[in-house]
Amino acid sequence: MGASKPSFVAVALWVLLGSLLYGAGASEGSLFYGADASNITVVGGDQGWTFGFNYTDWALKSGPFYLGDTLVFKYDPPNGTNHPHSVYLLRDLNSFQSCDLKRALLVGNVMQGGGKGFYFTLGLRTTHYFVCGEKQGFHCNQGLMKFSIKPLKRPCHH
Repeated sequence: MGASKPSFVAVALWVLLGSLLYGAGASEGSLFYGADASNITVVGGDQGWTFGFNYTDWALKSGPFYLGDTLVFKYDPPNGTNHPHSVYLLRDLNSFQSCDLKRALLVGNVMQGGGKGFYFTLGLRTTHYFVCGEKQGFHCNQGLMKFSIKPLKRPCHH
């Protein structure tokens, strides 16, 4: 019998566990990566997580990203004058390309981006497909609110 591929649920649980373990101490360092080795990056830079900004382009220009790096999603909570945003992790490239939210994992709800933002640490060496899930995928499809990252193993410096 060959080795089976891990299910999306198993991978999602490991991603969340990694995010919780690493992200909880992101500002102080983490269990496996010292504060001097990992980076904390605000998604979208000064723009934050907002409609109409090209996050795929941002990710290409802002990389590479490494295991243990932390992404910070900053967006205003809904207040009647703005559009709410969220952060979902999609299961595969097809879901990402079509902004299909079926079986997607909510990792940041509409309230979590306020203040200092929502922290997500890249704890697994797998492609992470991030999208905004609001308006049934409209923000992902029309608002360019999606990007993918596959964190690399941090190079050793001896």
